[in-house]
Amino acid sequence: MRGWLLPLLAGAAAGVLSAFGVGGGTLLLLYLSAFAGLPQAQAQGINLLYFLPAAGASLPAHFRNGYVEKSVLLPAIAAGLAAAALGAWWATGLDTGLLRRCFGGFLILIGLRELFARPKEP
Repeated sequence: MRGWLLPLLAGAAAGVLSAFGVGGGTLLLLYLSAFAGLPQAQAQGINLLYFLPAAGASLPAHFRNGYVEKSVLLPAIAAGLAAAALGAWWATGLDTGLLRRCFGGFLILIGLRELFARPKEP
């Protein structure tokens, strides 16, 4: 019975963060690769499949509350699709160890930025 509890909690936490739009997929990717022992590439694939229904579930609330800036929507989607295709092609050709180090370095940089960032003036 305990075998499903940690994945359930990780999925729920990632879902809450995804609903806020703050990177729940990053938490899920960390769980899958560091704690569930999945290879980085497989964890990324699961993370991508997880994101689709999570985004679909939270998007109506963001639209309803006016949190989606419609003027930047199409350019952002176009750039995101192109970058995702390029990134997926690039990631599938990288050594898994290098991919993990790059992802770890990215997390450290983002964490340091968040830790030492000055609050923006309102």
